Parts: sequence; C-alpha cells; structure tokens
Amino acid sequence: MARRERVVRMSVEQPLWRALTAYRVLTMVYAVLIFFYERERFERPWVAAWFLAFLAIWTLVTLPRVANAVSCTKRFLIADLAVAVTGILLTPLADTHAQQIDGPTLPSIWAAGSVLAFAIKGGWRWAAVASSVVAVANLVERAHPSRDTLHNVLLVWVASIAIGYVVEVARASERTLARALEIEAATRERERLARDIHDSVLQVLAMVQRRGTALGGEAAELGRLAGEQEIALRTLVSSGLVPATRASEDTVARTAGRDDEPCDLRTLLAPYAGSRITFSEPGAPVLLPPAAAEELTAAVGAALDNVRRHAGAEAHAWILVEEWPDEVIVTVRDDGPGIPEGRLAQAEGEGRLGVALSIRGRLRDLGGTAELISVPGQGTEVELKVPRGEARR
Repeated sequence: MARRERVVRMSVEQPLWRALTAYRVLTMVYAVLIFFYERERFERPWVAAWFLAFLAIWTLVTLPRVANAVSCTKRFLIADLAVAVTGILLTPLADTHAQQIDGPTLPSIWAAGSVLAFAIKGGWRWAAVASSVVAVANLVERAHPSRDTLHNVLLVWVASIAIGYVVEVARASERTLARALEIEAATRERERLARDIHDSVLQVLAMVQRRGTALGGEAAELGRLAGEQEIALRTLVSSGLVPATRASEDTVARTAGRDDEPCDLRTLLAPYAGSRITFSEPGAPVLLPPAAAEELTAAVGAALDNVRRHAGAEAHAWILVEEWPDEVIVTVRDDGPGIPEGRLAQAEGEGRLGVALSIRGRLRDLGGTAELISVPGQGTEVELKVPRGEARR
C-alpha cells in the first residue's frame, strides 16, 4: 500500500487565544475584587455591583467566543467592546469622585482584553480602531485626564497595535511554512513514484528495446518505440511535469475560455522530448497566456516537422526554453545538413509556406519574431521570441 505524506499544519495564533481566555477571566476577577475592597468610596455602589455582575456573567458565557478565530466574529467583538466602553463611562455615575482621582474604572484592565481580541482577530488595523475607541472613552470619563491616564491610554494603544502586527507576521510565516511543507511532501511523493517507475516500467521498456534490437525486423521497430517512450517517461519523472498529448490539444482545450489563467509552457513542450529530441527547460514554470502558449507550441512543432522532413529520421534536435523578464525565447536546433542559401525564398515562390506561415506567421501574430539561422553542413537553428505582456492571439 502506497504511503501518503501528511502535512501537519501548526497554528501559531492558537496559544494567543488561550492566553486571551485566561486574561479575561483573571481581569474580571481582579475588577470584582477591587470593588469589594473599595466599595465604601462608591456613592452608588449598586451601579457598580450591577455592572460587575453583568461583566462576570458576560465573561464566563463568552469564553467559547474567544477560543479561536472562527468563533470570534465581528459582531461579538463589537458587542464586547461596547461592554468595555459602557463600563468605563458608568464609572463617574457609580463614583462621583472618579474624575478627580486616578482610580481604576469599573472594568479596570479587563477593557484591554477587548482590544487584544481585535488585535488577534484582525491585525494591527483592527487593534488601532478598538484601542482608539477605548482611549476616547477613558478621556471622556476622566474629563481632565492626568499624565498617568494619558500614559496608560498610550500604552494600551501602542501595545495592541504591536501585538496585531506580530499576529499578521505570524500568520504570513505560518502560510509560508505550510506551503513549504506541502512542496516537501509532494517532492517526496514524486521521488517515491520515480523509484517505483524506475524499478518497474522503465526497466521493462529498456528490456523491450534491447530484445527488439537484437531480434530485428518488426521487433526492432517495437524496440525503437519502447526506447523513445523510456526517454520521454524519464524526462517527465525527472522534471515533474504533467504529461500532455504531443500536439497539446487537450491542454489547450482545458485552458480555452480561461485567458486570465496563464499556463506553463513547459507542460506543452515536454511531450516533444524523445530519443532524438532533447528538451531543456528552466526549473520554474514559464507562464504565458493560453493562446500565446498554444501558438508558440505549434510553431515549435512546425520547426520539428521540418527537421524530420528535411534532416531525416536520424537527425537529432534540441529544444531550449529561456525565460527573461521581458520575453520568452524558445530555440529549436538540429544537426542536419542545413538549408542551402536561397532555399527558403525559392520555397515561398513555389507556394510552400511552412516556415513563412507556420513559424514566422504565428510569432508575428503574437507580437514576436522568428529568426532562422542555417549553415550548410552545420544544421539549422530557429529562435522564437515572444514578448511578455504583449502576446496576443
């Protein structure tokens, strides 16, 4: 049974939610104890008692809401912030001297928990909004804020924004780590498949090639085909490309109507690789609009057809894909006899327009160019250039 790689996702923010849960409970108990030990100074202790009773119930009931990011909704955050602001503004009603002294408000430091929930949920921008609301409520409650009040307000504002920023960075790092783990798992699975293929399919194809060549006749042709398939399969396994048909009609059909989704040129050109065709490509995807990739692939196919037709079945060809910031270059080179000088012009005059239409015409429609360099006895080289961002059907 094939082994499967499992990517383990780690949540870097989950410990923050657990810490926030504990913070809310502890600060709620702290606010209640402050009122219990200083209840004599309240002119209207019943106001403070009713609010703190509601605060205790609200804190305990809403503990599941601050257990994770999914349950902590925007609606809950707004309601929670409203409870904190209400408690701050009720402080002068319960204690008429609260505006003259730097005593704690009714929710005390519990209010900072509401701001921290905003920071963990939405990052530093949400934290800036929530801490600003709490800061305004504290300044209104004090009427004439002292230096200590301004210091506390500024501390909560800066700390919440910093925590929100750290949370955003942690989430980005978590996504990067998860992607890296997925790539590693995919690479290991591909290596495992490559080993299995090497131990089974590739060895069988190699054996068929050797036995067919030794037997001769029709078996030799079968051996030649097996050798070509072995090389093509090795190319696909080593590069990790998705197999496609030789003319890539299926791939182009899948991308039809999805011009906004570029396709990898390598997947279209890889099937051309064989025993006499070497395909070299960059390690990263070469993305082009589907229409441009289709036309460029067709031009490469036309160039290879010319190699088979004019250089013979025994000629070797090389396909090289180069990606530059402003253009994509595909070079098709062969080791055939080359093209005699003036032969292309003569072919056009005779009505044979393979190079003029199948190659140069396609590249011209894409806004690119096709250059053909041939020296008699030294083969032929076709260089196809497609500009970035200007490729059009």
